[in-house]
Amino acid sequence: MRLWRSANRKAGVFLAILDSLTANTVSRREGLEPVRTVTSRIAVIIITAAFRLGILAQPAVAQQPSLVPTDSTIASRTDPLDASAKTLFTYRDAVLAGGFAVLTVAMFPVDRSLATRLQDSSTQASHLVKNASRDVQFIADPGSIFIGVGLYGVGRIARWKEVADLGLHGTEAVALSGSITALLKGIAGRGRPYVSGDTNPHDFKFGRGFRGGGQYASFPSGHSTVAFAAAAAVTSESRRWWPHEQWIVAPVMYGGATLVGLSRMYNNAHWASDVALGAAIGTFSGIKVVRYSHAHADNFIDRALLHMSIAPANDGVRVAWTASP
Repeated sequence: MRLWRSANRKAGVFLAILDSLTANTVSRREGLEPVRTVTSRIAVIIITAAFRLGILAQPAVAQQPSLVPTDSTIASRTDPLDASAKTLFTYRDAVLAGGFAVLTVAMFPVDRSLATRLQDSSTQASHLVKNASRDVQFIADPGSIFIGVGLYGVGRIARWKEVADLGLHGTEAVALSGSITALLKGIAGRGRPYVSGDTNPHDFKFGRGFRGGGQYASFPSGHSTVAFAAAAAVTSESRRWWPHEQWIVAPVMYGGATLVGLSRMYNNAHWASDVALGAAIGTFSGIKVVRYSHAHADNFIDRALLHMSIAPANDGVRVAWTASP
């Protein structure tokens, strides 16, 4: 409990400094205040998460060095889907993929009715919901990149391995899933609900997404993809440190990702099936990146970014690589 309070106090000091700097450097003209608010929230997430993860994770290792299992032991004992599985794809993955496939197909018949209901004047009347939906989307994209890079940077500077792992692998998952989704968007060429007037969810045309602009890049949802990729990566990484807290971590992360998908539907930017496929791509990307990275700790990206150290030298800056992070 003392460690938790210490983390909160340290995070509070940083956030107070950040708020002061932001207030002096960001214009308070109308229209820019929401940007400052959301940016500050992202900074809150980065700093608070870094302090709590770093302080809570490391003392457990220091206090019980002989009892702390290795990464592979933790992963194999707590979750068959986690990082150190010998095979990258398992039968459980097939079950998960099948479930997402069924969900995506099941959404096609109800795409139109859901879009119509969400655009009803009574549903759209709340300004609070509209503003909250925009904030949620911003935190997902581009916020997930800022948060991931920020956690990686804090973890490397403070030498918090768990935080650096989380930041790097979360960012990798977002980048991988985003690339897959961008390719599928271009190939499918599906019109967004606001283009089709909420009446034609079957408006697909091969390759149109590459040349038709964002209006014909609906399938799958990019925001949902990165939100679920981040959720899956955080859940898989945190399972290695707090295996008994997954009943809290997983619902919070996947619940937040679900809100992102719903917000895209609420804003008439995506059909329900877009969100379902985006969730599938993101979830698989997050699970696979973490699993592969820890099962192959000597992979190029981890060697380059987790084993790298930067230190001042007499003639400038010295960059060195070590055998372990």
